[in-house]
Amino acid sequence: MKKFAINEEFLQQVELLQLMIKNNVSGMFGGNHKSKTFGSSCEFSDYRDYIAGDDTTKIDWNAYARFEKLYLKLYNDERQMHNKIYIDASRSMAYGKGKKDEQALKIAATLAYLSVGEMDKVSVYAVHGKETEAVVSGMLGKESYINNIGKLNEIEFDGDSFLSDALLPTNVGYGDGMSVIISDFLTDNNFETAIDHLASKKRDILCIQVLSKEELNPKVRGKMHFFDSEDTQKFYRKNINREIAKAYKQALDYATGRIRDYCAARGADYLLISAEENVTEVFFHKFVNAGVLK
Repeated sequence: MKKFAINEEFLQQVELLQLMIKNNVSGMFGGNHKSKTFGSSCEFSDYRDYIAGDDTTKIDWNAYARFEKLYLKLYNDERQMHNKIYIDASRSMAYGKGKKDEQALKIAATLAYLSVGEMDKVSVYAVHGKETEAVVSGMLGKESYINNIGKLNEIEFDGDSFLSDALLPTNVGYGDGMSVIISDFLTDNNFETAIDHLASKKRDILCIQVLSKEELNPKVRGKMHFFDSEDTQKFYRKNINREIAKAYKQALDYATGRIRDYCAARGADYLLISAEENVTEVFFHKFVNAGVLK
């Protein structure tokens, strides 16, 4: 079933959010426009020894007067980023009254809006099974955003997802922006290799774990019949008592800790977000507190 999370009312909220952030936050995504290479911008970065054939206009003659040795000035290369957002489109993302799938779409759309506001390119992908489907490719500028962002409503949340198998064969880019994975990460499938792959490509990485209120703090008690949201052939019949509830909480802590700690070990950012949280609160507080927005 199609979702209509991205509508005119939501886009008005996102535009207001951008104004609030620009008035209160100094930089977007931690100042991601500084490239890891050197170029010809006006911001000085470092020196290196002059090599025959180098551009002589970049020689620091003051340094030569002091040390009688030729040094070349290096400058930061400021370039356009290409931020890429991957949405887990498995059936489990549609679980719960809090509508995890709609929250995922809203977070992706908001990140995309903030990116085009910085004159960066944005692409959004849906992960179905072992495939990565390009929903929007290379959005640049707010006009392109308005014309294309509604395509996120077309994403169908169904089946399973294998993040690593889906991402590894694709062109993720090299050192030119942020890669965002939005998922509940409640899976035994391998997602660690995808994070390693992105890290090896010098991408800035943000993993956003979206869980419903029912998953974070379940209230069910008594005899219950549960079905696996991604494989309806699997079901469980349990008498939910205090011990079972405690065991579930421990399992949930393990699942969230697994992705959080793996991100920390790889230098990636991680956020846990409830499906019921207001998007404005998520960005203006959680993203800022986590240092994703500075």
